[in-house]
Amino acid sequence: MSELAIGDSAPDFDLEGNGGERVALSALKGKPAVVYFYPKDDTPGCTKEAIAFTALHKDFDGLGITIIGLSPDTAAKHDKFTAKHDLNLRLGADTETSTAQAYGVWVEKNMYGKKYMGVERSTFLVDADGKIAQIWRKVKVPGHAEAVLEAARAL
Repeated sequence: MSELAIGDSAPDFDLEGNGGERVALSALKGKPAVVYFYPKDDTPGCTKEAIAFTALHKDFDGLGITIIGLSPDTAAKHDKFTAKHDLNLRLGADTETSTAQAYGVWVEKNMYGKKYMGVERSTFLVDADGKIAQIWRKVKVPGHAEAVLEAARAL
């Protein structure tokens, strides 16, 4: 699939989520959302990112924006992750990586000379019409949640 761009329709997904609930973009029809992809529960960068989004949850909620985090981890791992760090986020289990592939964030990575496939930390701001309003790729965690909130205020 070609890379998504601002103005494109956000690919829908319907995944098992934390707390035994389904996480589906189409269920939010008419409401904006932040869809962020992260590599793995309970790793340093992913934990910092989730904590940062949780800290701003009330601000996003005040704008009517739902935050959805997606990774290849299982819903059971998401439950442990949210409990351990007291996260207030909806997390989806993209165990087959089909959603990451649809968003173009399932990419070849290279660590210590070893190549493997994994999630590129990325965030998509989706407007109330289901269109992509903003994209952040190769996200660096410090200050990222705040930058997304600032962009969300402009919707």
